Amino acid sequence: LINCWLQNPQLQKSIPEFVNIFRVKPNNLPSCWTSKRVRTLIRSFTETEKYVALQHLAKMFIRETQENIKIVDRKLEKLIDRYPYLYEHCFLNDESTDEEQQEIKMMRLKKQQKYEINLSKYITYQKLPRKSNSVENPTLMRDEELNQAVKYFTTKVHGRQTIRNQAQQFKTYCDLTCSYRNFKDGLYEYLTDTIDPGYSKRQFNRKLYHKLQNTWSDNNTQKPNDSLILGTCQKMLDFLVVESLEQPKHFIFYDLINNLGATIVIGMLLKIVLFCQQAKPYLEQKFSILFNHYQGATTGKVWWLVKSMETLNVAFSTNLGGINRCCF
Repeated sequence: LINCWLQNPQLQKSIPEFVNIFRVKPNNLPSCWTSKRVRTLIRSFTETEKYVALQHLAKMFIRETQENIKIVDRKLEKLIDRYPYLYEHCFLNDESTDEEQQEIKMMRLKKQQKYEINLSKYITYQKLPRKSNSVENPTLMRDEELNQAVKYFTTKVHGRQTIRNQAQQFKTYCDLTCSYRNFKDGLYEYLTDTIDPGYSKRQFNRKLYHKLQNTWSDNNTQKPNDSLILGTCQKMLDFLVVESLEQPKHFIFYDLINNLGATIVIGMLLKIVLFCQQAKPYLEQKFSILFNHYQGATTGKVWWLVKSMETLNVAFSTNLGGINRCCF
């Protein structure tokens, strides 16, 4: 039923109401065994991952009763529609049908395309001699922040190479390297290349190097294959973003964002998925863990995360999306 409603914008507003029906508690005692059994099944259903995913989906279509409510006063969960890369991780689970998966993927694609069109318009108009105020900034970042992020993700970093070119160069290095140990040494240099030395010389570089050196060291002498490279990238994302769903530790990510800024940190994560694109879904999953962890908080209290997710949107769109490179 919900799959059908998703295809009709006029019916989408009914999804939250329908999902909430399962939470309504009856006032009367069950009149018979069948009624009691139905209530038990409904109660059990509301405790499943499937129902949690439906709740996330329903929040996409809840309209704020106060249009003038400040963004910083809204709960983070109300912003989920802004981040298409979260959809499959928040709206689907192991029990989702093929039809449900297809619907969510289509919804993600449409939202992503709309965002990229708006972003490309903004970028194009920023280059005109007389900038047009009629083209809105499609992000929650300030204009200066967005312009800086677009420049960082698409032009030469520190006057050397673009992030995309760096990734291609490192990919070539990976193809030629003869040992896993050399690959890890190269990955360390690749990731820390653009990190402020004032920050990296404290503890971050040492922790990152130690993490890499202790990752599957039994394989140090063998030539790295695709599986080993992907697994290592996933280990790095565990370290840099958040450990796991069961252990949502993310102090390193929080510290990086507060000391280096979202653009630099997201740039480092982008470097991972540009040379190993199979790691992109895993990075998206990492952000879904953070989103779910803080979804009940007001955005003003977790603005560091909001800015990170907004910046990741820009990074994906400018390097892995459908925006014409001529825009840059």
